[in-house]
Amino acid sequence: MRTPAAVRHQEINSGKIPSLFLKQFRMSNVKKGETVALLSDVTTRTEYVEAAFAAADELGADCYEMRVNMIPSWTKVGVDTIGRISGMLEALKAADIVVALHIPLFTSWLREVMGTGTRFLMIIDAPDDLELLLAPKGLKEAVKYADALYTKTKEVRVLSDAGTDLTYARGDFPVMSQWGYSDEPGHFDQWGVGHIHTFPDEGSANGTVVMSPGDIVILPYCRYVHDEVRLEIRDGFIRKIEGGLDAKLMTDWLDDNKVSEDDLDPYAVSHLGWGMNPQSRWYNIALHGDSPERSHASARTFPGNFLFSTGPNTQGGGSRSTNGHYDVPMRDCTVILDNKVVIDRGGIVDEKMIVEREER
Repeated sequence: MRTPAAVRHQEINSGKIPSLFLKQFRMSNVKKGETVALLSDVTTRTEYVEAAFAAADELGADCYEMRVNMIPSWTKVGVDTIGRISGMLEALKAADIVVALHIPLFTSWLREVMGTGTRFLMIIDAPDDLELLLAPKGLKEAVKYADALYTKTKEVRVLSDAGTDLTYARGDFPVMSQWGYSDEPGHFDQWGVGHIHTFPDEGSANGTVVMSPGDIVILPYCRYVHDEVRLEIRDGFIRKIEGGLDAKLMTDWLDDNKVSEDDLDPYAVSHLGWGMNPQSRWYNIALHGDSPERSHASARTFPGNFLFSTGPNTQGGGSRSTNGHYDVPMRDCTVILDNKVVIDRGGIVDEKMIVEREER
């Protein structure tokens, strides 16, 4: 079968994958005597499993694989991959680090496992993206600084020349930060990222959000926004969606994930934050096509994007578990934390959040 012209081939020698996993495992502080649990499914790349076994062996860690027949994805967030399988939860709690080779987010068991101090690392991107996006020097420090700044913030305002003017209060939910490797007890991270986010206080989000051409709908679709989408937000929920095709796509997805006619959970404002990984590229879809595997990390974490989302908040300790999840990394936004501008029209202005890009 011919490869479509718009899709590029993998740009890495597959023989390099084990050495990349070894680098990542060292960054994640995997050491001799630890137990590594690999969580996979029927679609997981076998070379990732083999590379993880090899890296663990090189470091003197014990490693085993747990493979399930369910397939979590960005369009099926919260799929309970292990809760119905006897013994799996206990096994993961006993591991020092769980390496998830699929998407476990918004599941009921994830917080329970991490609560025991188990580290958690998600690996879901394409091999050459893993190489490009491996956390550069200084990323953890920048993310930790931003986390502390966001944590003490009481009110956030987001503006854009396109018409976005959104305000929300924060403090009821923890800030979640990821720097691309999992080296601390009870920490969740994803290889290739570098961002922070949190959930707004319930009912506090108000204003207008305007998605412009070039913004990215990374979930459930994987596409650039082609025409303007205007959202009217009141008391924490989207009340009106206006626009053309992209507005229709958004409305239909959220409506289809209602559990009843009056269910507003898909329309709730969910996690909000920004990216700081200089290795990430907002134009990855233009380079490699719209395969989600090529855009999981890059689209969410390129420096200065503002990530707007809808739907669930269970990851932060809330009660909404809807599948009506929509993730939109937005370009050219200004982010103001308690009257302090940290991002100006898509450019990070706080020097402590700026990380130098590494050539690879």
